[in-house]
Amino acid sequence: MEKREEKVVCVTGASGFVASCLIGTLLRKGYTVNATVRNVADPTKVDHLKALEGAKERLRLFHADLTVKASFDAAVDGCDGVFHTASPVVFDNIKDPQTELIEPAVNGTLNVLRSCLRSPSVKRVVLTSSLAAVVISRKALEGNAIADETWQSEPGFCEEIQAWYCLSKTLAEEAAWNFAKSHGIDLVVINPGLVIGRALQPILNVTFEEFLQFITKGTSSIVTADGTVILVDIEDVVQAHILALENPSANGRYCLASASLYKSEVYKIIRHLYPTFTLPPCDENDRLKRSALQISKEKVKSLGVDFVPIEQSIKETIEFLKERNMLAVP
Repeated sequence: MEKREEKVVCVTGASGFVASCLIGTLLRKGYTVNATVRNVADPTKVDHLKALEGAKERLRLFHADLTVKASFDAAVDGCDGVFHTASPVVFDNIKDPQTELIEPAVNGTLNVLRSCLRSPSVKRVVLTSSLAAVVISRKALEGNAIADETWQSEPGFCEEIQAWYCLSKTLAEEAAWNFAKSHGIDLVVINPGLVIGRALQPILNVTFEEFLQFITKGTSSIVTADGTVILVDIEDVVQAHILALENPSANGRYCLASASLYKSEVYKIIRHLYPTFTLPPCDENDRLKRSALQISKEKVKSLGVDFVPIEQSIKETIEFLKERNMLAVP
């Protein structure tokens, strides 16, 4: 694998699912990584990072907080590139969307970009956004729709259906683009669907909990307004982020989804993989009501992303949950 010893990058939100896996790959590729976490003394946040191959030599941990101005200055200083993955992820039991989600997402993103602006070494910023900032709109409810990088989620529609996480990602990405264009920052944005696969951190994040609820109880916030589940493998997400940094021609947004499926289609895959596993009741004709919203792969494939088959991703996820004793599958 090509080495990158001369390259120093920053990864924010380092203890998270995407960031942890991204850091692992960056270290294996020879990068030096400045990783930010809210509490560098918390073993549940940093021990899995310290255990990564190459961490002893090339991983530096920094305390940083999305809500604190200039908090990311030290971590960003001297870096060639910055991966901003940190953002609050909350789907349920939200009492104050503005305080719990929107302000930390928007202001945190701007804090990171301001730190990048203060560091002349930074050549490119790769922002982890979401398809939540792309497909939450009335247009997505139309039959035979194919979403691409030109689509934008509608803040008003997000508020109407109380999709607060989606609203936070939409507003944070919008703020990032406005700031980057105003200050000449080279920004590339990755918009993944629900990320599945194998995680490194000891504590399962919200998306795993939602996926677990989806296959055990049949209800979950991961189902979009049009009734579909949009999935992508963690390996694809990591690959897209690194390609977005390394490829000089990378630009704009990249939608990232290996499959967009109705519940019955996901359950069919699981039944094939695990015939004795009992799934919740499901409308087996949901896929016949109308065509599921699809996500264009044209632009992201031009970046060089080669998607993991969705059946493999689902199997890896279930096996991972079994190993963590979160799911009993015969």
